[in-house]
Amino acid sequence: MISLTPKAADKVKEIREAEGLEGQGLRVRVIGGGCSGFTYDLFFEDETTELDSTFESDGIPLYVDMMSIQYLDGTLIDYVEGLHGAGFKFLNPTAKSTCGCGSSFSA
Repeated sequence: MISLTPKAADKVKEIREAEGLEGQGLRVRVIGGGCSGFTYDLFFEDETTELDSTFESDGIPLYVDMMSIQYLDGTLIDYVEGLHGAGFKFLNPTAKSTCGCGSSFSA
């Protein structure tokens, strides 16, 4: 299962409304690349396939493809703001290591 913190869910709702994407869910996936081997990717989407796992967290539908779920199971997505900027932070229990930028990991 993948979930959002209340702060992350509020930010997703804010962005979704600002971009006129009401009714769409959040696609969460892992793609190859980054300094540690894998990178997280988030985007709005309104279609799923039979190969997707679907979750709901704080009123936000989350869609995860078959390949990504093995790397994301148990992940909590937070939204953080700090001196170095703001963004979504992935608290991934399956990551063996992460890079300094926080958007890349190895499994």
